[in-house]
Amino acid sequence: MTTFSAEARFELKGARAVIDDMCEHLRSHGVAIDRSGDRTVLTLYHGTSEIAVEGDNALLKVEAPSLTGIAVLTETLASHFIEHFPDLADRIVWSGAAGEPAHPVWFCLLTVVGTRRLTPHMQRITFEGSDLGRYSGFGDIHMRLMFPRDDDGAPQWPRVSPNGVTQYPPEDTLAIRKYTYRRIDVAAGTLDVDFVLHEDAGPGSDFAFRAKPGTVIGMGGPGGRCAPPDRDWYLLAGDETALPAIARILETLPRTARGVALIEVADAAEEQPIINRTGIDIRWLHRDDAAPGTTTLLIDAVRAVEFPSDGSSVFAWGGCEFAAFKAIRSYARNERMLKKDESLIVSYWQRADTEDAENEHDH
Repeated sequence: MTTFSAEARFELKGARAVIDDMCEHLRSHGVAIDRSGDRTVLTLYHGTSEIAVEGDNALLKVEAPSLTGIAVLTETLASHFIEHFPDLADRIVWSGAAGEPAHPVWFCLLTVVGTRRLTPHMQRITFEGSDLGRYSGFGDIHMRLMFPRDDDGAPQWPRVSPNGVTQYPPEDTLAIRKYTYRRIDVAAGTLDVDFVLHEDAGPGSDFAFRAKPGTVIGMGGPGGRCAPPDRDWYLLAGDETALPAIARILETLPRTARGVALIEVADAAEEQPIINRTGIDIRWLHRDDAAPGTTTLLIDAVRAVEFPSDGSSVFAWGGCEFAAFKAIRSYARNERMLKKDESLIVSYWQRADTEDAENEHDH
């Protein structure tokens, strides 16, 4: 197996005490730490890191089976040191596989190759991109799309500083929002993303209105959690912003899966065909004349679902407007008493008159 490595050496007064504090902080986040004399080895998901103390100097070394792993490890270590000592930002310089400053390894450019209207308020855009294989797994179904705000100027994209930490352009030049990819064809190098079209368009919806072949945006990822494929029974609940995610879950879960999928949309014209080979029953909920985010339609439907009482393992997944998210999450936790590994309820968007949303998407 190929192994990549990188290292950085810099002066750090009181290095031993600083590293002691760092280790305690990282240990609290579940990082496995092995200390022996002046050397500390950290075992993380993407690889291993070694911190060595040499007088008033610190030597950082990282090893990983991929360049992505190297990028994650260098940024993780550097960001923690810089958090404690901001003046190290210009003194930590990585050599080896970390390479020269460039775009992050998780970043790629997407070029629009096609668009089509699925329903009156849902636009599907097909993109062409490189290195899409990392998005093909079931566990991570989200990515961050990056929309340049100035169509006339040269786009500014995220770049990696010599210290390994990603630097993002100002928000007034690049809008970043989370999305779910609807379909991916790794061999063809294409993926589809479905955009909800709003009257008061955010960056994503505005882009979807104007997108045409040749338009370029950025993408980072993958990330986000999905419904695990090993449960007996599922409750899936969301509005149209979560429809791409629910559809992907239904099309990917094993045939043996049972349960209910509740999908809130404006009316029958917004329903979409979903390839559902599971035993999960799809139920469409229509708001009719009500504006999105103004009804209790989704939480009422969730409360009406009968959970299995035969000992089946369960999982509840939800994505919706912030107020509905709070109600469904509270119901799952406090009334259904679902454990942490039995539910994932997130806010995908928020009405203007609600509190700040958590885990917000922009569809």
